[in-house]
Amino acid sequence: MKFVILGYDGPEGEAKRKIHRPAHLANLEPLTQQGRVILAGPLTDKTGSLMVLEFDSLAEAEQFANQDPYMVNGVFERIEIHPFMQVLPK
Repeated sequence: MKFVILGYDGPEGEAKRKIHRPAHLANLEPLTQQGRVILAGPLTDKTGSLMVLEFDSLAEAEQFANQDPYMVNGVFERIEIHPFMQVLPK
């Protein structure tokens, strides 16, 4: 099942993002290797990030997001997770 994870940057998110980006990308690497990362990247208005990832359950998506280095180290001040149904591309 696909999930949209929206991470909203905290007050020092932009500065902290540069420091913790390697750990954040390393955390995503196993999912990337498994083909479970549909897309991921920062929002260009510098409010946070968007990830569309595949997990077996909402609980698994929440666990991943809450343990991500961006959340643990204060890049994100909060996250939202939503189940997602991809229509396009097929």
